[in-house]
Amino acid sequence: MRALLAVPLAAFAGWVVSDKDRAVLAVALPTRFIRVVSTAATITSDYKWSLRGLSGAALETQRTACHARGAERLQRLCFANGGVYVKLGQHIAQLDHLMPKEYVEQMRRSMLSRCPVSPFAEVAQTIEADLGSPPSALYASIEETPIASASLAQVHRAVGHDGRALAVKVQHARLRDSCTADILMVEGVVRVAHAIFPDFNYQWLVEEMKHNLPRELDFEVEAANAERCRRNLASPHSAVRGRVHVPVILPHFTSQRVLTMELIEHAADVCDVAAMRHMGVRPDEVAKLVSQTFADMIYLHGYVHADPHQNNLMVRKDSRGRAQLVLLDHGLYRELTDAFRIEYAGLWSALIFGDEAGIKRHAAAMGAADSVPLFAGMLTMRPWDEVTRPTAGHLVLPSTEAGREKIRASAAEYAHLISGLLQRMPREMLLLLKTNDCLRTIDSCLGQDAKSFTITARSALRAVAQQRRDQRPGLRSWAAGWTDWLRVEARLTAFALLSWLAQLRQQWAGSAALV
Repeated sequence: MRALLAVPLAAFAGWVVSDKDRAVLAVALPTRFIRVVSTAATITSDYKWSLRGLSGAALETQRTACHARGAERLQRLCFANGGVYVKLGQHIAQLDHLMPKEYVEQMRRSMLSRCPVSPFAEVAQTIEADLGSPPSALYASIEETPIASASLAQVHRAVGHDGRALAVKVQHARLRDSCTADILMVEGVVRVAHAIFPDFNYQWLVEEMKHNLPRELDFEVEAANAERCRRNLASPHSAVRGRVHVPVILPHFTSQRVLTMELIEHAADVCDVAAMRHMGVRPDEVAKLVSQTFADMIYLHGYVHADPHQNNLMVRKDSRGRAQLVLLDHGLYRELTDAFRIEYAGLWSALIFGDEAGIKRHAAAMGAADSVPLFAGMLTMRPWDEVTRPTAGHLVLPSTEAGREKIRASAAEYAHLISGLLQRMPREMLLLLKTNDCLRTIDSCLGQDAKSFTITARSALRAVAQQRRDQRPGLRSWAAGWTDWLRVEARLTAFALLSWLAQLRQQWAGSAALV
């Protein structure tokens, strides 16, 4: 407990300075710290005392109740402290394979769409401090009520002096100054929780926040990320050229805490199937477009949008009446080295073919030599016997709640091993796991789990074949690449046929039930 107290109190002492904002923080930080400690103590003691002496069904029932209470308490803490804590809650919302479902569902309901809002007076103060003029001088008009609010910022609708509709993203006040102290508090709680519950080891998550948050809090970095993403997806080699839109950013109205961009209108949430159909867009077309976009990012460009949850992806029609994907929030990207990109593509190629030796070889290169079945399960959400089964369609995520519950139960059983594995993995792998989880959720919303599998298969194989040709140009490399392509296409064709037959059986069963 002394370690838990020492870290935040040292941070607090460092913030007591003359600057007005930091003086406000000097008063606020102790309150935030007390909330953190009291919430952590309440959740911990609830588990300790509520589960004491129980076993069997009674233990499972009470543990579920503890999870539900703990999730509600954690959600209240995240909203009360805001900023970094909301970001932490959003991470938890995407950890289906690691956290109890009560925590995941509670955070998903609240953290992705109902984040706290800063008063407009603070927003205007930030804009003037960063851009040198009040909002009324910079924009013809700006609405005081935000159209969206997230963990780190909120977005206001505005109109430029040239008549353009704009979105102005403004960082929550004092967030940059409180960030370091907040992370230290979270780290202290994680360390103490690990000491009490040895299986609870989320230090890897703290390390990721330490690395990523400073970049996410710099909107000039976000602007550069967006521009690079736009160039990559518009390149001649991209399979989604012309099908993905990145909002245009106004650099002269952008700073580290303010980002001004075009306003995206007449677009639907990527998981809003009813809205898509209303505008004449097919969900299967959207699923294919989302999967191909991120396959290009990972296997072709090695530059990946690492926060593709459903609020950051929208869909609209382009000028030709096709579905167009709109990518928002470019604050968090991960650049993959060529070596890692090819290793990852090789891993997925091995997974696709059920190549056990190949899976083990590539997993070892990523720090998972002693946990290959577990690592493969985290990537595919399938047990090891299914991963290595040489059948068409063996990697498609179960889309039933029963299937997802089986995966969650397995993850809970091996949670301590998963945490240890995440602790020693390359940093690139951690964000790709998060990206995969986000994309799986979107696939599930759209009811198109198979699309991601087929596109990953082709994209990973293309990357491996290109690397083989670069290293050993000649007829042998060409022949090997052609052979691999035929194997993939044969397997995908077989899978498509099996899927069609399965759908046909379901339709017949439904018709028979109605008779």
